[in-house]
Amino acid sequence: MAGRVEHPLTEERVREVLKTVKFPGFSRDILSFGIVKSVALGNHNDVHIELHVMTRDPAVPTQIQRDVETAVKHCEGVGRVTVEMTAQQPPQQDQVPMAGAGAAPSRPQIAGVKHVVAVGSGKGGVGKSTVAVNLACALQTLGRKIGVMDADVYGPSVPKMMGALRRPTITDEKLDPVENFGLKMMSMGLLLEGNSPVIWRGPMIMKAIQQFSLAVNWGELDVLVVDLPPGTGDAQLSLVQTIALDGGVIVTTPQDVALEVARRGIAMFEKVNVRILGIIENMSYYVCPHCGEHDDVFGHGGGKQEAERLEVPFLGEIPLFAKIRICGDKGLPIVVAEPTSEPAKAFLRCGETVLRQLEKP
Repeated sequence: MAGRVEHPLTEERVREVLKTVKFPGFSRDILSFGIVKSVALGNHNDVHIELHVMTRDPAVPTQIQRDVETAVKHCEGVGRVTVEMTAQQPPQQDQVPMAGAGAAPSRPQIAGVKHVVAVGSGKGGVGKSTVAVNLACALQTLGRKIGVMDADVYGPSVPKMMGALRRPTITDEKLDPVENFGLKMMSMGLLLEGNSPVIWRGPMIMKAIQQFSLAVNWGELDVLVVDLPPGTGDAQLSLVQTIALDGGVIVTTPQDVALEVARRGIAMFEKVNVRILGIIENMSYYVCPHCGEHDDVFGHGGGKQEAERLEVPFLGEIPLFAKIRICGDKGLPIVVAEPTSEPAKAFLRCGETVLRQLEKP
């Protein structure tokens, strides 16, 4: 029987092992995110690794260091493993008041933008983008200057819902956002040819998020609403590392399976020290347009109960109406198309609650 073939220990092999170590709460590995500063091999295959992470969570550096030590020690032929970890907090931003409001928690790293609010979900299929677009329109109706950043690089749907498919222009080497209904918007969907797919790895996604955040002429905005992709992956981590978010909104539906996944979205925001502005329950109930009968298709009240359990604000309920989908397909958000309808009023109530949360110190 042939003996086992032993592979020589190399820096490349160690780095391959480090690719299996994820940033806590995210799908992205620490190597691609730039946390690994150096890998050195010594006598007897000893390994010395230097790490540096920027976070406000004191538990994150400890967990990463422990995960790296565990992973590398299992590498074939490795000797003693030494991990040197340094951590740094992101710089605090100056506080600035919102128009007609009290002091904001921090100044986002985007010139002229007073508040950045991310809308996320733990899974797809809960109507997150529909909520994000109509929430933005509601905030604009409430007298605020609003922008929408479509950070769903793989599945950009905001341009279609906003009825804006024009190519952005360039001024002073920055992209000019496309405008419609008084809102400014930027999306990967505005830059692609037809139905071209986006096939990118993590670092390219981070570059796109940085471009949309810091290389767009957003101008003066009260709130920039960011439509995140579903889940907890590269785009989410890239966004919170690029700009200072003032809060996160989680979209869920009433059934237990959706609420369970929504908890992951909340945990993701908490891990990167983003304040939870609240939970919105989408498709909360259905009212028959013919007879007026009320039906809880997916159950009811789960979002509110989950908010109470997690001690986060409950922002409101959005009913299940066919016109929300019809208007979205036509590029007319229902808040714009039918501002007096029940769904539009529900979005306006959510917008009012979001503004109240932003105004809290």
